[in-house]
Amino acid sequence: MPYTATDAQAQARNAAFLQGLQQLGWTVGRNIQIDYRWSAGNVDDTRKYASELVALAPDIIFVPGSSAVAPLLQVTRSIPVVFTMVADPVGSGFVTSLSRPGGNATGFMIFEYGIGAKWLEVLKQLIPGLKRVAVIRDPYIIAGIGQWGAIQSVAPSFGVELTPINVDDAAELERAIAAFARASNGGMIVTGSARAVINRDLIIALAARHKLPAIYYERYFVAAGGLISYGPDFLDQFRQAASYVDRILKGEKPADLPVQAPTKYELVINLKTAKALGLTAAPTLLGSADEVIE
Repeated sequence: MPYTATDAQAQARNAAFLQGLQQLGWTVGRNIQIDYRWSAGNVDDTRKYASELVALAPDIIFVPGSSAVAPLLQVTRSIPVVFTMVADPVGSGFVTSLSRPGGNATGFMIFEYGIGAKWLEVLKQLIPGLKRVAVIRDPYIIAGIGQWGAIQSVAPSFGVELTPINVDDAAELERAIAAFARASNGGMIVTGSARAVINRDLIIALAARHKLPAIYYERYFVAAGGLISYGPDFLDQFRQAASYVDRILKGEKPADLPVQAPTKYELVINLKTAKALGLTAAPTLLGSADEVIE
């Protein structure tokens, strides 16, 4: 798990995974044992824990996020691996194709990179005068580069200038956002990564402090005080992952289980945050929202 063991969102995701297992007849302490490793997004710890888990010779390894899948597959190409929240499993080399993964790994995609265009579109809908956008990204994962590229490709058509801000160092993140906020007509896009989850409270606080409208890739940020999000239901992905774990434990092979993409995306708006930023969401945008937090 590329989070801290005490992280509330990580615990909610883990609970959804365990719930999915239980519904399929697997109960910890009765007919299944789970060993956890929590890396808190630390690259060195992730590599170390990947090796530790492989050395335990488990029947299967479940892993969320590209940043944790990559080092794991560097140390095993035989133990079955089920992943969630991976943006580009083919481009990352985790599977041969989405329909026929072909190796020891399969699972669930977080989204396609093209969602980056939607984030910019929604932000521009909310703030028609938007001219500058800071993109909070993790440049050390393929998904971070891919999301940045997708946003960059459509920015000219929206008349927006982009500023990339790396999410790997909290102090630098704070400094860079403060510097970006000194000019007007700005907003933020927070792309998907484990480091964004780990730094979410800081990112949300900085957006509020500097009056920067921000769009996030999942609902949890908005429930915690962020402005708006567009993305899939990640708790549902963790529940679904349990079904693949179940099938593999019962004899099926990862190579034969297709990688699945999200089937439903949700738009969530926090009206309290919008009011604090002096924003009024257009009726069309409010009408298309799946959830409005008041």
